[in-house]
Amino acid sequence: QIKPGLAPNRGGCLATDDVTVRGLGVGFMYREEGANPLDSGWRFFSGRESQEYLDDPTKSGVYDVNTIANYAPDIIEWLDAPPGAAFERGADGALQRIEEFPFPRNGSEAS
Repeated sequence: QIKPGLAPNRGGCLATDDVTVRGLGVGFMYREEGANPLDSGWRFFSGRESQEYLDDPTKSGVYDVNTIANYAPDIIEWLDAPPGAAFERGADGALQRIEEFPFPRNGSEAS
């Protein structure tokens, strides 16, 4: 059951089915400028998706950030990071900031 107060009022985000349907967790996340005022700019991935998977728009969806926080509560501490921030899960299992990440030029890979 989704807890409404984990990350309230954060807006929408994109997440792959690996995170939301298959339950593989968030292994990679980044934030870009939102596409509209309701878009937080956050993009969530398991980190196991192939490029072919990411290119298929049926393999991702728009969710409330709070929903993804319910799947992976450890993302909450990073949700205030500005656009341009990216994180991946390290060998120790914790999310770690990536200093240099090649952001997609024309929108999210998952869109």
